[in-house]
This record gives sequence, structure tokens and C-alpha cells, in this order.
Amino acid sequence: MPHIIPMQPVRHLPRAIAFYEQLGFTVEDRRDDWGWAKLRWGDCRVMLDQSINVNPDTPRNAVLYLYPGDIDAFHVQARANGLDVPDLDTTFYGMREFRIDDPDGNRLWIGQVGGAEGT
Repeated sequence: MPHIIPMQPVRHLPRAIAFYEQLGFTVEDRRDDWGWAKLRWGDCRVMLDQSINVNPDTPRNAVLYLYPGDIDAFHVQARANGLDVPDLDTTFYGMREFRIDDPDGNRLWIGQVGGAEGT
């Protein structure tokens, strides 16, 4: 298997795309008639899909862990793009990270081992 692309359930495709674009993803492919899009960030991909949101009132349980090259710069850019992100924290397992939810409750953990100054 050469790669895997996670698919996130979303309620409103344009709102979800706007959120992920604020993180730095770009739209690679989009089918509004399907309620589906594939987004890209470097070599990484994620799909957003309205059709898999079978129970729209249930909480989301998906988690994506994103690994930017420079967590400090990424954190500053996410805030500059208008996202309400918490301060960076260094975890007991050695990751410098922050955690946010997308508009549909899908959890994103964003981190780097030791952060920029630890690499």
C-alpha cells in the first residue's frame, strides 16, 4: 500500500474547505454535486465528504495528527489566518503541539517532536 488518505465526515463542504484552507491545505479536487473534496498539503492529502455523515447530530470521533515541518511557524500562521488556536504545549511524550476541532468536530492534533528549537 503506497499511501492512505483519511476521509473526514463534514456537514457543510464549503465551510469545511474554508477551515482547512486556513490551516494551509489547498483544494486538489472538488465535486460539489457529491459533497466531496480532496485537499492537499505538500505530499499529504485529506478528503472531506458530506455523504458519510450518516448521523449528523452525533459527535465526531476522527482524529488527524498533522506534522508540519516547523510547528512554531505553523502555529503563528494558523493564528494569522484567523483560526482560534490554543498556545503550544510540550507533552509528556515529547511532542510540541496544539489541538483544535474542525467545524464538524473532527479533532486535529498538530505537532512536532521537540518543536523547531528541538530539531
